[in-house]
This record gives sequence, structure tokens and C-alpha cells, in this order.
Amino acid sequence: MRPKTVSLFIGGVTAAMIGFVSPTFAADKTLTVYTYESFVSEWGPGPKVKEAFEQTCDCTVNFVGVADGVALLTRLKLEGETSKADVVLGLDTNLVEEAKQTGLFEAHSVDASAVQVPGGFSDDVFLPYDYGHFAVIYDTEVITTPPTSLKDLVEGDPAQKIVIQDPRTSTPGLGLLLWVRSVYGDQAPEAWAKLKDRVLTVTPGWSEAYGLFTKGEAPMVLSYTTSPAYHMVAEETDRYQAAEFSEGHYIQIEVAGLLKNAPEKELARQFLAFMLEPGFQNTIPTNNWMMPVAATSEPLPEAFGKLVQPKTTFLMDPAEVAANRQAWIDEWLKAMTLN
Repeated sequence: MRPKTVSLFIGGVTAAMIGFVSPTFAADKTLTVYTYESFVSEWGPGPKVKEAFEQTCDCTVNFVGVADGVALLTRLKLEGETSKADVVLGLDTNLVEEAKQTGLFEAHSVDASAVQVPGGFSDDVFLPYDYGHFAVIYDTEVITTPPTSLKDLVEGDPAQKIVIQDPRTSTPGLGLLLWVRSVYGDQAPEAWAKLKDRVLTVTPGWSEAYGLFTKGEAPMVLSYTTSPAYHMVAEETDRYQAAEFSEGHYIQIEVAGLLKNAPEKELARQFLAFMLEPGFQNTIPTNNWMMPVAATSEPLPEAFGKLVQPKTTFLMDPAEVAANRQAWIDEWLKAMTLN
């Protein structure tokens, strides 16, 4: 499972009272962070991250949440240079090239040597803070023989439905689009045409899709290899499991970036550096239900050792994604007859 969304804006306040300035108010600043909604929900990492960072800075963190990473980028494009955000947290590597092309970001200048992700990823503008492999999560009480490959999923029993997300509005939906493209190449439209018979519905975002799955509307859903850890840790059940695909799994690496016109630029850089410290990374496994990219101060829960460990990781070059995303979405729309 995985929460998302965030944005924040609070202006610094200076109070003059009876001939003196309050040191507390004088130093108070507000860091505005745009992110996805599940990140800032009461069960997401946001509240703990806010508390931990505010203990290290003389500031207030204000999170502003939108539906998903794709929605984040859309909002930034609409606001342009008038955006009040200092930091944008919740894009992923599939969107970074398009985000750079907006001209709204600048180099983070943060030491990223602590970052460790499968396959490696480094960028001078966007800094990773967590990662997870996409996976088909299935209900073991309904499906006893889960798909063992993407081909199995595409060509399997149409009576066993899956809920997926829209690649136009959802980063998991875009991830599935690129996963299918990575495996099928130019035959991706034919694969989608077969898969559509198994798709119960396409949701705008991850939360809606996972909700339908846990309510029993479909026995499968597109999510992450880490999703079963939530159920094992929080609900003490191993009912929901990830299907391991023989071809491999597509990875999502989530990143944050500094806006060029950030009102609190140095504070924003301090926050980005903080993302790689235990105060932030400790919140990722059991609040965002993703994998940390840097050291935590305590071992991960035992459930994480029981998760699917993909033998092959797919990750397209961000420039290739930016150049082809719209064309591939158009192919998806045509194959799924959603246009």
C-alpha cells in the first residue's frame, strides 16, 4: 500500500510588541511542499516527517496534496513561475525529464552518495527518497494460481478481473504502461487489446483502485511488491500477496525537486538533505509502504523479508519516456477503447 500527496505554504511572521521583536516569530519561516494526498494523510509519512523536520529547523512545514504524481506535474505546469511551492515531492523517474522541460526546477546541490536503488539512479535536479517495484497484488482466497508472468496476465482467464490505474493521471498507471512496453515493445497495443477483457475498471489513481480490490470488487489490482507488507504488519494477515513475474518488474523511484522560484530556497535544500536521513527514511517502510533509499535507524519489519524480490528490474530512460509518453498513451486509449 502506499499513501501520497503534499503541498505547503505559510508565510514568515514578524511580530513587534511593545518595542521588541519576538525571536520566535522573527525566525519562523514556512516551507511549502507539494506532494500527493496519501503522503500527507494521517496514516502517511507526512505528519511524522513534518514533526521530525520542524525539530531541526526554525520553521513550519505546510504540505499541499494533490491526487498523484501526474497531477502534481499538471498543477505545476498550470501555476508556472507563480507557484508558491518550495519543494515538489512525489514525481517519479518517468516524469523527471518532462518536469525539467518546464524550466521550473534547479539543481538540488545535495550530497546523494547515500542513495541506493536497484539499477542505480542519480540526477542533479531530482533527488530520490523511496522506491518500489510495481506488481499485481492478488487475493489468495479467490485466486489459488496467480499469473507468473506478464504474458500470463495478458492472456489469462477474463473472468478473473484486475483493477488498474489511468496512465494519464496516475504514476502506477503510467508504470504499467511502461512495463507492458518494456516487455512487449511494438506489440504493446496488441497486449493491451487482450488485457482489456480482464480489466474490471480503470481508476484515476492508486487509492481508488486499491479500495475496490480490498472491498472484493476484483481479485487483482496493480500496486507494489511492498503492498503485502502493509497487510502483514498492520492487519496481521497474509491474505494479499504479490505475483512474481518471470520477465521482471518495472520500478518506481520517487523523487523530490527544488523550484527555481522557491520563496525559501535554502530551507528547501535543508529539507531535501533531510530526506536522506533516518528522521525521514524511517517513515517510508511502514507509512508510505515503499522501500527506503538510504539508511534507517532500525531494521525493517520482518514482513519485508517475505516480499517478492524481482530478479530483473525494468526502468526506461526518462528522456525516452518524455519523447514517447503521449504516443504510448494514445495507443493505450485506442486499444482499451477509452478515447
